Amino acid sequence: MSPVPWEDPRAARTRAKLREALLHECATHPLEEVSVAALVRRAGVGRATFYVHYADLEALAVDACADVVRDAVDALHAWRGRPDPVRAPEALRVFFAGLAPHTALYRALLSPGGGGPLGRVLHRDLRARSLSERTLAGAADAPLVASAVAATFAGVLADWLHGLLDATADDIADQAWQLLVALHRSR
Repeated sequence: MSPVPWEDPRAARTRAKLREALLHECATHPLEEVSVAALVRRAGVGRATFYVHYADLEALAVDACADVVRDAVDALHAWRGRPDPVRAPEALRVFFAGLAPHTALYRALLSPGGGGPLGRVLHRDLRARSLSERTLAGAADAPLVASAVAATFAGVLADWLHGLLDATADDIADQAWQLLVALHRSR
């Protein structure tokens, strides 16, 4: 849930407190063991206040992880000019390396293959950004490639987080990048 320009600053602060409380709780407990009671206690807000802002813990968790989605989309589009077809942009390497502190939470929200609530948000945002850029470039195949890029990246990221792909952060960044460059060249 991104802040909107007309949003009440108090509501934004409350959501920030809840997101921070969730990340602290998930540092020591799996998401499925975190309770609303523990979160509101840590955040210093009432239970009813929690439900004013979020339907459930999953909605809060996806909101708390929204930055990782924005970071992924930005990292994939950080290059300008002609991309190196082998080595990922530095922003993509930094993105993969920075996932470690909350890997368990990302796994809970991003299922293998790229599904799950965080996977849906990642796919939606990455597809929209890719579609916009390919359309601006005049590519006739923009919708097809945008869908393929979003699905490929979400799937590779999820499988790597779940340990289905054995690679370092730098290696997976390069491998994912090579796949995405190939998709862009295939049409």
